[in-house]
Amino acid sequence: MSAIFKAMEKMEAKAKKIAAHQLEASEGDIVIENGEFKVAGTDKSIALPMVALAAYTAHNLPDGMEPGLKETAFYDPTNFTFPAGTYICEVEIDPGTGKTEILDFVAVDDFGRLINPMIVEGQVHGGLAQGIGQAMLEAAVYDDNGQPVTASFMDYAMPRADDVPSFKISHSITLCPGNPLGIKGCGEAGAIGSSPAVINAITDALGHNKLEMPATPGRVWEALQLQQAAE
Repeated sequence: MSAIFKAMEKMEAKAKKIAAHQLEASEGDIVIENGEFKVAGTDKSIALPMVALAAYTAHNLPDGMEPGLKETAFYDPTNFTFPAGTYICEVEIDPGTGKTEILDFVAVDDFGRLINPMIVEGQVHGGLAQGIGQAMLEAAVYDDNGQPVTASFMDYAMPRADDVPSFKISHSITLCPGNPLGIKGCGEAGAIGSSPAVINAITDALGHNKLEMPATPGRVWEALQLQQAAE
């Protein structure tokens, strides 16, 4: 994305030169507003499609300018990006069956500047579902002969809509200094943070951490018996 940003900066600079030439104005007086190139302080303007047309027809371009509005840019980041977040999970366990219900789940992430907040929230939602599935449902199961018995989605316990709660999503924005957009990664955040949040909530309710993922009702019930026996 940073490379796209750099290429767009080059394209904008060239488009301003073309607009200034078309409007017979100084390049420094050209501003871009609402899809138009305008001469600051005047009513003179030219729309972006007309600038693009002028660039490719090449009948009236500044001296020495190549036709077209096509630019290439490369970007080598100065450092990695470091997204951060805090996830809080509240659960309730039925001691008779070991079934765990997620009562509340809050996810607060810092992804830097959000270019498209709706897409970011969708990625977080999907990641949370994946992480909860890993914590409570998903496992590769084999029979005594080593043959997989969870080889299809008919048998593999993926999370469904009724397995996940309504999430409370929030963002804390700290711009990343390592790229021109101030952006950070977000794709795997939900999947990384949700599993430990869920398991920590369950083991906190149990009173010990002798529990392996996935925390199925059977495993949680057995862990409850360990706690009761210890008491």
